[in-house]
Amino acid sequence: FRDTAAFHLANSQNLWSGPQAPAARPTATPPGRQPWRTTPHPSQGVAAGPAPTRRFPAGRRPTGRVLAAAACLVLGIGLLGGAAAGSWLTDDPEDAPPTAEATFTKGRDAWRNTPVDTLFPRTVEGLGVGPGGADRTWTRIAVAPDSDCTGAYDPKLAQALARAGCVRLLRATYLDATRSSVITVGAQTTRTDPAGMLALNTRFSTKSLADRTDLMPVPYAPKGTSAEGFGRAQRASWTVRVLTDVPVIVYAVSGFADGRAVTEPQPAEAAVRPGATTAPAESGLGHDAKDLADRIENDFRKAAGTPTQPREDAP
Repeated sequence: FRDTAAFHLANSQNLWSGPQAPAARPTATPPGRQPWRTTPHPSQGVAAGPAPTRRFPAGRRPTGRVLAAAACLVLGIGLLGGAAAGSWLTDDPEDAPPTAEATFTKGRDAWRNTPVDTLFPRTVEGLGVGPGGADRTWTRIAVAPDSDCTGAYDPKLAQALARAGCVRLLRATYLDATRSSVITVGAQTTRTDPAGMLALNTRFSTKSLADRTDLMPVPYAPKGTSAEGFGRAQRASWTVRVLTDVPVIVYAVSGFADGRAVTEPQPAEAAVRPGATTAPAESGLGHDAKDLADRIENDFRKAAGTPTQPREDAP
């Protein structure tokens, strides 16, 4: 209360000059007479002096104390107005972060509203993401026409993802800088709602569906490219992610560019663990699948207006 303009107005005299002596008690005026104040006339023979200076009636003089109190009032009103204006600016709904519902809805249209070079960049740099912290570089060599999900998966994986529905499927294949590995990455936009994505994410996590070799994604191997010989038998490592903040399922599958068959494929999450000695681990194919899937996952989140975040796991 002591910081308000009203307090300063009410106590301005004491605040600025200290307590004042009590005003003199007025003298009683006899009944029937008016308390007129007269101005004496100059005596005869004496020249009249200058007119007396006009004085303000007692109690109405605009003293420094009153002016200071008025300044405090103006300052207080200005501060209040500035605070209100600042509040209006910061509360602008256009500056507020998007809601989870808005980003989920926007994510459903990311596949057609975002350039392909944004979702699947021509070149992806992976600093320190390879085996032993090595740098990795991948170059896009093919992009599949967008399509539905018919025939895009092996039957068991298609069945596992069917409950989410399929709006559109995007795929691209990359070649690493050493030209020794090829990687297909895909993103399926689903029809289900957030609850459906959460339920599917939980099912994949609790039942370890992403680690099953009979649920590996199918490579995209167009003819005339370095991935021409990348078929089902060449799959070495893979990952499947069911996102919950956007209606997208991201996957990646990697193999050797020379077309050699792999008898013991390994999930990417296992192949990148320290100490892993399998062929997918030592060749970096697990890192290829994991790191490219991380990149595409973050690209779809950015397109939907959500911050990028680490790999999510179901509760």
